[in-house]
Amino acid sequence: MSTRNVRLDEDVYERIKSEKRPGETFSETVERLIGGSSLLDLAGILSDEEADEFRRAIEESDEAGTREVDELVDRFDGVDDT
Repeated sequence: MSTRNVRLDEDVYERIKSEKRPGETFSETVERLIGGSSLLDLAGILSDEEADEFRRAIEESDEAGTREVDELVDRFDGVDDT
């Protein structure tokens, strides 16, 4: 694995150092602190057909949700609040 040198402000370095666990490298500390996987890790895992299928399912779900909200609004539209 290759490495890179990065410049950190002293206060940032000290914050990372204070979070460092025994036996943990700075790289491991930074990786732990910034979190797990990125959404970019998911890029390319679906075929075009699978992606289209997901898009259709999401659109259908959105449309169904909109219809349900519209029905609730219509149901309560004439309700007297007093």
